[in-house]
Amino acid sequence: MKALIAGGGRGTRLRPITHTQNKHLIPIANKPILYYAIEAAVEAGITEIGIVYNADSLEVPNYVGDGSRWGIKITYIPQEKPGGLGQVVQLAEPFIQKESFIFYLGDNMVVGGVKRFVEDFERQNVNCLLTLSKVKDPERFGVPEIKDGKIVRVEEKPKVPKSQFAVAGIYVYDSHIFEAVKNLRPSNRGELEISDAHQYLIDKGYKVGYTEITGWWKDTGKPSDLLEANRLILDNITPINRGSVDAQSDVAGRVVIEEGARIINSKVRGPAIIGKGCVIENSYIGPFTSIGDRTEIRSSEVEYSIILRECKILSVGIRIESSILGNDVEVVEANGKPRVHRFMIGDQSRVEVA
Repeated sequence: MKALIAGGGRGTRLRPITHTQNKHLIPIANKPILYYAIEAAVEAGITEIGIVYNADSLEVPNYVGDGSRWGIKITYIPQEKPGGLGQVVQLAEPFIQKESFIFYLGDNMVVGGVKRFVEDFERQNVNCLLTLSKVKDPERFGVPEIKDGKIVRVEEKPKVPKSQFAVAGIYVYDSHIFEAVKNLRPSNRGELEISDAHQYLIDKGYKVGYTEITGWWKDTGKPSDLLEANRLILDNITPINRGSVDAQSDVAGRVVIEEGARIINSKVRGPAIIGKGCVIENSYIGPFTSIGDRTEIRSSEVEYSIILRECKILSVGIRIESSILGNDVEVVEANGKPRVHRFMIGDQSRVEVA
């Protein structure tokens, strides 16, 4: 069994952060999303992983490396331009060859890993195993129609969903999927839809099974999804203090304080993670907050937020909440008169002021 991870795409719904960073490298609880997918495959006993990445950028290969840190081998597969998940599978055939494989969308997260899905695939003796999750907005996903315990149809982003299930971004296939993707035609949005490949397998009489994700699953395609995934991961962290906390500070709950971080006259309420070399002074860090490495927060309050590395939040008079700050962002108190707001904001940003 091999693994294929989709690590390309443009992350348009996460702009402006993805203008300068691959969406799969955005950190959740201070660890890139893509690492969770890799670690899930490794935990399932997989030692060969293929990662499809945007051919015009070496950001993912350079950041992730050859896989030696996990004791595995990673093969990189370039994608010249986004063409749908069906195209991703097409590109991977020389890497996969005739083996079965798990296909994991690199911006998806699921509790409990993927080993059980591999076991279900083998136990059910199917050609394709789909993972399903009940969602509030199935029209955003591929949606299965189920009759008598069998999937009879899969429709991509339907206007009228046939069920409350979404096909989650984790699939297990044998080599028949390559026959399916070779017979695809571009959809109305110009992509080779993986849902159409699943429908091809159904129509040709191949065995398509499914298993329901009973815990949480997140497609981190929107800012609100990132924050929710961050909350879910932080809710299970093990507290540890590798930094320093002075006598005037109060740290409570599950809090990770990384090496070189300093907490000075501040309150930190877990679950939260404070990255390496951070300085938190005269401030409040609330639950479900991730603070990236070398970030400086003074005389300010932050809660339920993701703050990336090397940011500065200085003397901000109102609590920052439900926010995502990219790398090297500064939010500072205005000096001088008149007191004004000054912004330098990229495309598709959102700012709320009080």
